[in-house]
Amino acid sequence: MSTAQISALVFGVGGFGALVAATTSNEWKVTTRASSVITATWVYQGLWMNCAGNALGSFHCRPHFTIFKVEGYIQACRGLMIAAVSLGFFGSVFALFGMKCTKVGGSEKSKAKIACLAGIVFILSGLCSMTGCSLYANKITTEFFDPLFVEQKYELGAALFIGWAGASLCIIGGVIFCFSISDNNKTPRMGYAYNGATSIMSSRTKYHGGEGDFKTTSPSKQFDKNAYV
Repeated sequence: MSTAQISALVFGVGGFGALVAATTSNEWKVTTRASSVITATWVYQGLWMNCAGNALGSFHCRPHFTIFKVEGYIQACRGLMIAAVSLGFFGSVFALFGMKCTKVGGSEKSKAKIACLAGIVFILSGLCSMTGCSLYANKITTEFFDPLFVEQKYELGAALFIGWAGASLCIIGGVIFCFSISDNNKTPRMGYAYNGATSIMSSRTKYHGGEGDFKTTSPSKQFDKNAYV
């Protein structure tokens, strides 16, 4: 059982769970509470719906009914996060098949290839999530620091930080999975040591055989000398 692969699986599956939580969350951007002191209401906006809450604890959410009225950057972030979640799911499945401790996946070489594929998929999932969250955050910060922007300004929501954390975990897990192939490549060296041992045994056999031949020829030489005397 490889400790590196177990650590990579924990990072990858944990990152996949964080990506799912970030994608379904409605707190991608929130209004600042400092600017809402008079009305005591706060607005949360996500990729799928907008929510409003007040100081009494009541919340009301309204989904985006049509994609044609949604801004372009939100649609792009939707696609990136859906791709990240899908890749994270397939990466988790490939990781289970590529683990040394599982009985599925074929031989050691096949498991090494599957583990490398899982690492690549996890890295792509993290990059998709990182790009989507960064694109959304860039839009928020651009509007917040724009003095000519007169509409409601928002701050970064908790879902963005969850998405960044999940992306980092997926990338770390994918890198560990890719480097875990070196552990599988060490197994053929045992066969090389075993072949060396057989060659030594064969050389000893030849040496003993040559010594036996020498003993058979020595009496003949002594017999020749005695006959001459």
